[in-house]
Amino acid sequence: MNRAFLPFLKSLSIALLAVSSVASVAYASEEAKAAKADPAKGATLFSNGDAARGIVACASCHGEAGNSTITVNPKLAGQHEAYIAKQLHDFTGADRNNAVMTTFAKAMTPEDMKNLAAYLSTQKPKPGAAKNKDIVEIGKQIYRGGIAEKNVPACAGCHSPNGAGIPAQFPRIAGQHQDYTIAQLTNFRTGARKNSAQMSVIGKKMSDDEMKAVADYIAGLK
Repeated sequence: MNRAFLPFLKSLSIALLAVSSVASVAYASEEAKAAKADPAKGATLFSNGDAARGIVACASCHGEAGNSTITVNPKLAGQHEAYIAKQLHDFTGADRNNAVMTTFAKAMTPEDMKNLAAYLSTQKPKPGAAKNKDIVEIGKQIYRGGIAEKNVPACAGCHSPNGAGIPAQFPRIAGQHQDYTIAQLTNFRTGARKNSAQMSVIGKKMSDDEMKAVADYIAGLK
């Protein structure tokens, strides 16, 4: 190769790298803008749905601002944003199958899911209450200390002592309906719900009575 061309090639390479870097930064910036959730759009979809896409108002099942009054439907107000988005995504696959939610989730775009999650995470949850004083103490013991003889860990270890959970890792469960909590623990036990390896193992080790007890205690957490 002619040595006279070497400085030129070196300059050209530097210029191309600079252009590539600028393009990468610009692309990343656009991606960041696209990924940013819009709680206002989430609020509209939650309250009104989208008839054109066959999505009914989420509020019809999950209550105003995500405070469900139907005990088999979860309270979503104050739930962690990343958790809600993940669950909506999971409903589109085989790991979390629900006839109603799978249909609606498949009609949503990833942006819809993010927007809904952003909206619900900012809503104030209404407290629940324990109902059965005869079993709530057992539930408290399981929640705080686990079940040693069955190698069931304390719920508080992941969901925090007050049920607030850990953002992007473990959901908020404080005040959740007893019926819904029991149903999900049962689904983890039977394999009907498979989107948490940890909870699948735990569910298989718990009896019906233990599930009822811990669900009642969780309902009273604030």
